[in-house]
Amino acid sequence: MKVALLTYSTRPRGGVVHTLALAEALAEAGADVTVHAVGRAFFRPVDPRVTVRLAEPAPTDIADVEARILTSIAALAATVDPDEYDVVHAQDCISANAVPGSLRTVHHLDAFTSPVLAECHERAIVQPSAHVCVSNGVATELLSGWGIDATVIPNGVDAERFATTTPTARRDWRGLLGGDPLILTVGGIEPRKGSLDLVEATAALTWRRPGTRLVIAGGETLFDYRDYRAQFDARCARLGVQPVILGSVPDADLPALVAACDAFVLPSKKEGFGLAAMEALAARRPVVLSALPVFREVFGTAVRYGSGPLGLAAALDASIGTPLDPEPGAALAATHTWERSARAHLEFYEHVRGRLGRAREIPLETLTV
Repeated sequence: MKVALLTYSTRPRGGVVHTLALAEALAEAGADVTVHAVGRAFFRPVDPRVTVRLAEPAPTDIADVEARILTSIAALAATVDPDEYDVVHAQDCISANAVPGSLRTVHHLDAFTSPVLAECHERAIVQPSAHVCVSNGVATELLSGWGIDATVIPNGVDAERFATTTPTARRDWRGLLGGDPLILTVGGIEPRKGSLDLVEATAALTWRRPGTRLVIAGGETLFDYRDYRAQFDARCARLGVQPVILGSVPDADLPALVAACDAFVLPSKKEGFGLAAMEALAARRPVVLSALPVFREVFGTAVRYGSGPLGLAAALDASIGTPLDPEPGAALAATHTWERSARAHLEFYEHVRGRLGRAREIPLETLTV
C-alpha cells in the first residue's frame, strides 16, 4: 500500500512527532510511505525506508499569521499528487486544506476568532473523506459538533526510549538546570498549554517547597503568541517565578531531560491525548495533569490531576512528597506502541480507501486574505 502522510511542519510539535513515528511504523509493517511536510529539515533523522518530500516554508518576511498559513497550504499542496497514493492522510488543518478529500487525523479541536483561520479549521474538519481521532473525547466532539463519526486510534509512544536513559545523562541535566524540586513541562508558552496557570501553580508550590525550579521545553509554533508571552513574563515577575525556558531540545536529549525531573506537569486547557505526559510515564516520573475529561480517559489513575493553579500546586506537592507507584504508569505507556497504532491504521486504510479522495461539498468561499 502506498501511503502519504502530510504534516504542517518539520519542527518537534506533537502532531509532527506523531507523523514521523507513525510513518516509520507503517514502513516497518511493509507499507510504502512518503511524508510530505513544510520545512527545510526534520528535527530528527528519519528512517530511510520513509521517503520525505519537503515544501519550502513561508518566507520570513511574511509576518502575518494568516498569510503564512495560506502560503503553507499552497506550498504543501504543490508537493502532493494524490493519484500517486492509495491513501493520503493529513494530520492537521494545514495539510487537510492542502489535499481536500484526504483522510484526516483530528488530534484536537481549536477555536479561532480570525475569520480566515476559522474557515481553515472548518474546511479541515468537513472536507476530509474519513476521520481518525486519538481519543474518544475528541471523537465525541466531532460527533456532537459536526455529526462526523470518527474512528479512534490512540497515539503510540516510544516507551523504551524514555525508559532507558542513563544516570549520568539525568545528573547532567539536573546539574545544568539546578532546582530542587525540578518541575518540567513540554509544549512551550501558549494559551492552550495553560502557561499562566502553571506560573501561579509554581509560585504556590514554592511557598511549600522553596527551591522549586520550573523548566519549560518545546514551543515551536506557527502562531503569534507574543501578547500571551508578555502576560506570562509579567506574571512571572509579579510572583517571583524564574523559569528556565529551554525552547526546542535536541530530540536525542529529551528522554534524559524528562527522566531528570521530580514531576512532569501538563496544565493544558485543551488536548487530544497528551503524548508528552505519556512519555513521562514511560520514564517513570510522577505526572500531574489538568482535570480535562480526555486526560482522565487516557491516563486514568496513573497520574494526579489538579483544577486551577492551587489544585495543580497541591497535586505537584503530593506527587513530589508521596509519588504514585510508577509501575502502572510505565505499563500503561508500554501498551501504546507505534506498532499497534500502525496495524490499526493499515486496517482502517483498507476499510476506507474506496471512498478517499471525494471531498465533501461545503458552502465556503475560497480562502483569501
